Amino acid sequence: MNLLVLTGLTILLGMNCAFVGFNICHDAIHGSFSGSKKVNRLLSFLFHMIGANPYVWNITHNIVHHTYTNIPGHDEDIEVAPGLIRLSTDDELKPHQRFQQWYAFPLYSLASLSWVFRKDYKKFFQANVGAHANKHPQSEYFNLFFYKAMYYCMFIVLPIFLIDIAWWQVAIGFIILHMAQGLTMGLVFQLAHVVEGTIFPSPNNSGNMEEAWAEHQMRTTANFATQCKISAFFLGGLNRQIEHHLFPKICHIHYGKISTIVKQTALEFGMPYHESNTMFSAMHSHFLVLKKLGRSQ
Repeated sequence: MNLLVLTGLTILLGMNCAFVGFNICHDAIHGSFSGSKKVNRLLSFLFHMIGANPYVWNITHNIVHHTYTNIPGHDEDIEVAPGLIRLSTDDELKPHQRFQQWYAFPLYSLASLSWVFRKDYKKFFQANVGAHANKHPQSEYFNLFFYKAMYYCMFIVLPIFLIDIAWWQVAIGFIILHMAQGLTMGLVFQLAHVVEGTIFPSPNNSGNMEEAWAEHQMRTTANFATQCKISAFFLGGLNRQIEHHLFPKICHIHYGKISTIVKQTALEFGMPYHESNTMFSAMHSHFLVLKKLGRSQ
């Protein structure tokens, strides 16, 4: 195959790695893909094959993000390129951030590269992740380094020896793969929590959140493109983040029916139900939030 075809296939592979993470690994690590713990544990290992560590993800996402959603200083999922992208009014406003609505999207494409080479190691060896104190089983030290090495071998070393192109072309392909994977992941995660209407609440003077957990999830989470079957298929139900945050232990294939009940109940009790009709309208909303946060205290 010529380099143009290889480049196109590499982009598709990167996007599909993200889709595997959304549809299979995400549910499996939540324990919601199957009623069998063994099946969930087995499928969660696929996370290693897209360059990420399921054990670290369980800490940062399942434990911390789902408990402290959008709370600055606690939810590390909203700490995207600290110092470059400002997602909370609690963060210091810097002059260059007035342009963040323009450069944020390209930066999201670097998220996967950071994840593969930096994020998992950093989070693993931190004393704390948010309010969670890290204390790892000995086996997870082995898993972190063994499966990372296996991933590097599969996606960097083997292609150099097996594909008839130069090593530097393999390196460029690896970067392209992760830029496609990172942009796909970054957009989905940001559109779920950083759009118009969602809030970034802080604890009171006693260090407590005054609203109930379920109410907190409704105010900090948003849906998009919920009527698009293609989005639901490829994104593993993550376009229905409200339902996912309320019922993380339920498989995403049920979110469609659950959303009807959730939305009706929210309207009945005067609770917010943030929703964008399309992915593009959600992206525009995210753009406006970035623009606002980049220019005001």
